[in-house]
Amino acid sequence: MPAKILVVDDEISIRRLLRNTLERAGYTVVEAVDARSAIACAAAEHPSAILLDLGLPDRDGLSLIPVLRRDGDAVILVVSARDSTDEKVAALDLGADDFVTKPFDSDELLARLRVALRHRATADTAPKLVRKGGLTIDLDRRVVTRDGEELHLTRKEHEVLAVLARHSGRVVTHDKIIAAAWGGDEDPRIEYLRIVIRNLRQKLEAPDPVGSVIANELGVGYRLRTDS
Repeated sequence: MPAKILVVDDEISIRRLLRNTLERAGYTVVEAVDARSAIACAAAEHPSAILLDLGLPDRDGLSLIPVLRRDGDAVILVVSARDSTDEKVAALDLGADDFVTKPFDSDELLARLRVALRHRATADTAPKLVRKGGLTIDLDRRVVTRDGEELHLTRKEHEVLAVLARHSGRVVTHDKIIAAAWGGDEDPRIEYLRIVIRNLRQKLEAPDPVGSVIANELGVGYRLRTDS
């Protein structure tokens, strides 16, 4: 059965665009025009994913995220014209899986949706191996190899990379990475995280890489790019 996607947006042109894009990709689409109908539709239709606009007529979309997260297990992908760093961080911290800014590229949106759905499908059995080209991250054994050769990482580099690998393909906010990698006993500044990321990039990327293995979401966090 094709995955069912709930589109929540009060603009008919955006709903039409998203419906056409999603249906061409093989998804089943249901729609809601405001927060109230979104809650009802999510409860009745049990969608696999929700594409959520934040500028809804009856309620701010940010306040809707924890409600949808509490009442169901659908992937929540925010699709909004709001592009401030604070809004993106707030959405992710409230439980959104990803954030796509309008106007959006349809192919990128579909790719983000596929990654989020794949991650949710394997959430109960977290991936043991994460691959990107010749790079392999073995989370169980804490071993990282590139083209079959083991890379030597520091303990902190392993911990930061493990956080990103467990959420591969998805943006992880600075605060979440720091909380997971440093814990409650340490209170590092974000500069320490940037140093660890810089060192990881130098070790993980092959000479003349096509693109960075670890992508920077400016002011928000980092994303581990993986093979689609």
